[in-house]
Amino acid sequence: MTKEEKLNVIEDLTSQLAENATIYLADISGLDAVATSDLRRACFKAGVKLSVIKNTLLAKAMEASDKEFGELPGVLKGNTSLMFSETSNAPAKLIKNFRKKSDKPLLKGAFIEEEVYIGDDQLDALVSIKSKEEVIGDIIGLLQSPAKNVISGLKSGGGKIAGILKTLSEK
Repeated sequence: MTKEEKLNVIEDLTSQLAENATIYLADISGLDAVATSDLRRACFKAGVKLSVIKNTLLAKAMEASDKEFGELPGVLKGNTSLMFSETSNAPAKLIKNFRKKSDKPLLKGAFIEEEVYIGDDQLDALVSIKSKEEVIGDIIGLLQSPAKNVISGLKSGGGKIAGILKTLSEK
């Protein structure tokens, strides 16, 4: 790879890092061709972009980026796969589901909305992060709850009064 090609790759990586708020770094070394193909297929279905990248190029792209990646460049050792996603917990769920069949991929680290997660032990925490759609659904549910309680209270109250009147009229 020539120096000019490396600069182009770093430039492309820097723009991808700037565009995406959810970035995962994983180690997929040790997966055979079939498992790697299955992982790529699962990533495509989940809307996760997966690419294998050279650590030095990624480290230079992180330095050139406006974002603060904290300790994330420190995990760039060995094989590194880069995962981009619109949904913050999609790559974590994908990794967790894929590890039911295999012990790989291992999570090296993640950068989600200005927050840095380091290590494979953070996988469960990342899976439990709610997506934007889930948070919006929770908020709508909370906003609708009081109105539903008032309406059901009014409906049941009317039924109770009618029941009392009916009982009194029968006596």
